[in-house]
Amino acid sequence: MKVKITRNAAKVIKKQMDLEENKDLKLRVLITHSHGDHAHYGLDLDTPKENDEIIPTDKDIDVILEKGQPLLDGVKVDYLYFPEEGFVITNPSQGNHGDH
Repeated sequence: MKVKITRNAAKVIKKQMDLEENKDLKLRVLITHSHGDHAHYGLDLDTPKENDEIIPTDKDIDVILEKGQPLLDGVKVDYLYFPEEGFVITNPSQGNHGDH
């Protein structure tokens, strides 16, 4: 499985992960809702469970993904400042280029 984290997203994520209360946690990308051939995604700080896979990224952030979820493979985590500030999670490899 693959995960891409952009430079903007990595900066924001690392600030949260560097907090003392989060030092033992990893970033989890999860499906909040799926229908048909695409999904809506969310982020959380969590510990790996039995059915999880830990994916290293080129931004030195390990990401937890649930095994056997094809809509999570290839997910991209970005952080935009315009038009609204916040995370944008898509999966271009699955044809998901943003929420609708």
